[in-house]
Amino acid sequence: MSPRPARKALAMLGSLCAGILLFSGLFAGLSDAARAQGRLEAHYEATLAGISVGKGSWAIDIADDQFSAAAAGGTSGLLKAFAAGSGTGAALGRVVNGVLVSTNYTASTTTPKKSESIHMVLLNGTIKEYGIDPEPPVDPDRLPVTDAHRRGVLDPMTGSMLRVPGTGDPLSPEACHTGAAIFDGRMRYDLKLDFKRMETVKAEKGYQGPVVVCAVYFTPIAGYIPDRAVIKYLAAQRNIEIAFAPVAGTRVLVPFRMVIPTPLGTAMLEATQFITTATPPRVAKTQ
Repeated sequence: MSPRPARKALAMLGSLCAGILLFSGLFAGLSDAARAQGRLEAHYEATLAGISVGKGSWAIDIADDQFSAAAAGGTSGLLKAFAAGSGTGAALGRVVNGVLVSTNYTASTTTPKKSESIHMVLLNGTIKEYGIDPEPPVDPDRLPVTDAHRRGVLDPMTGSMLRVPGTGDPLSPEACHTGAAIFDGRMRYDLKLDFKRMETVKAEKGYQGPVVVCAVYFTPIAGYIPDRAVIKYLAAQRNIEIAFAPVAGTRVLVPFRMVIPTPLGTAMLEATQFITTATPPRVAKTQ
């Protein structure tokens, strides 16, 4: 691979890792009405062909009537020399009959060339307000996002928490039988899951036990430039997979490991720390 294609491939991988480290949009399923409460504190490491290229963290707090989630990550090592970047993301919302309903989402990314922040306000799955700062220039090649594209969607952070309906074991093949519409402030896309296998994992600190591994398929809908290499690459992939682990005390599953093939080798994001605890329900005050 010549230097110029290599730089392009590394830049593309930088975009992929930034998305991975911010858990950019997976799934939020339907749910039952059972109340559940739990917390997660996780650290992740991103590798390329076995070499460390980034690190990230994720904190989730799910109460009986509200939730919050925050993530941060950045490239490091060899990748940082070619495609340095860091980012943060956060979501707040309500828990309504067991369903995670986002109300606010923010994300920011920083590279040597620019910094950018995104904010969104949601109401029952409809984007009521959103913006990008600084406002990006209009690109005639970008497919427009319509009002219809901003209805019935999830923000990326809330979408990364897979809510499994029913009363049985959430770690089952049925957890992967879902899909979702995601809007990230710029692009509208669909994601679909399919069951692949069950595994057992062990973090360096915290969780050890079963995970359900799902295949992930990405379909861009609007707000993207069709000729962009990273879009074409992701849409063509049939070997992206995510291993989901449970948040104790809830029916929520979150990524423990994500695997994406790249032209330079396998990119992987995997939890090194995955500490999850159930929290007792709040007791109503009595006179």
